[in-house]
Amino acid sequence: MAARRPLFKRTALAESLVRELAGETFHDHSSGLFLAAPRRTGKSTFLKNDLIPACEARGWLAVYVDLWADKQTDPADLIAGAIGEALAEYESGLSRVAKKAGIEKLKLLRTLSWDFTRPQLPAGTTLAKAMDVLRTVSGRLIVLIIDEAQHALNSEAGVAAMFALKAARDQLNSGNEEDGVRMVFTGSSRDKLANLVLKNGQPFYGARVSEFPRLGLDYVEFVTELWNGSLAAHNQFAIEDVEYAFELVGRRPEMLTALLSDTRVILGEAGNLGELLREGALNHQQGVWSDYESTCNDLSALQRAVLEEIAKRALRKQPFAPFASDTLEAINRRLEQAQEASNATKPNVQKALEVLRERELIWKANRGEYALEDGAMAEWLIRDRNDP
Repeated sequence: MAARRPLFKRTALAESLVRELAGETFHDHSSGLFLAAPRRTGKSTFLKNDLIPACEARGWLAVYVDLWADKQTDPADLIAGAIGEALAEYESGLSRVAKKAGIEKLKLLRTLSWDFTRPQLPAGTTLAKAMDVLRTVSGRLIVLIIDEAQHALNSEAGVAAMFALKAARDQLNSGNEEDGVRMVFTGSSRDKLANLVLKNGQPFYGARVSEFPRLGLDYVEFVTELWNGSLAAHNQFAIEDVEYAFELVGRRPEMLTALLSDTRVILGEAGNLGELLREGALNHQQGVWSDYESTCNDLSALQRAVLEEIAKRALRKQPFAPFASDTLEAINRRLEQAQEASNATKPNVQKALEVLRERELIWKANRGEYALEDGAMAEWLIRDRNDP
């Protein structure tokens, strides 16, 4: 028998989002549902184990693609491949749907052949056309779920695919018929994901990015009960200690599991589980911050000031326009506070940005916006500072 680990279900959250997607609440996600939370906080697990089953329970067709899973393949090809796999499920049922599909859609469906080593749409076939066929032959509302959607911005083809999805959304949700598609986008960086929605030149302009709810006390209670089941009755984890540790590791389940495992191994029968768990969580945080410090020690004063300004804008949910006059002034004020030369000119800031990108501290969207690679670094960068 295959081993299965206990799975924490977030049924209420999934059902809440499904109701919003269905238009049964005051929330309107016809433009797209955008959810952001740091990596390793449970987004993908939720999508696969909670949201997709909830969509399928409604009779919807869920199509899932993870743009992070295969970084060697262009995001546009990954999206096309996911739609192609969904279409392939209906390839043998052409006769059954012939009356409903219409001759043009049947012609298109018969031309769809997929090379899964390099998935791509047939020549002349757009994502909108392929999704229109999928909607017709399935007879179901399509829920397209794109995990780590910000990676689409890393290539021209990926950006084009996002605009193609917008066109597909507009086409399938127009007219007097019921809407044909809902789109869900997740990202590990709110700043990066926002590059799809904030400006009128971005594909999903007008939609908004929401925080994906972090795992809460109910998850802590689930994990505590699970671990205590393998411990002696006199030697149990306390919920408040597990909650404290979970918060310090950024509410990341894998890191909490590692801490619990290490604590149990170290402990033996000493009976001080809570103290050791809290100590381990503090050591973890200090280790992360030490890594940040080590990384930033090699930066020039200007590079550090630019990085801090990006962090400040990120925490305030403001865009970072590197060459705007107010940005240059803010960077120069940081340099003055550090008693360094105020040399934040456009050419110098451009060079600083290039170095920060080479060191993988910041990320540049295809259209020129910048964001931190590790969003958790923002809090460390401006902690205990009299921020200008």
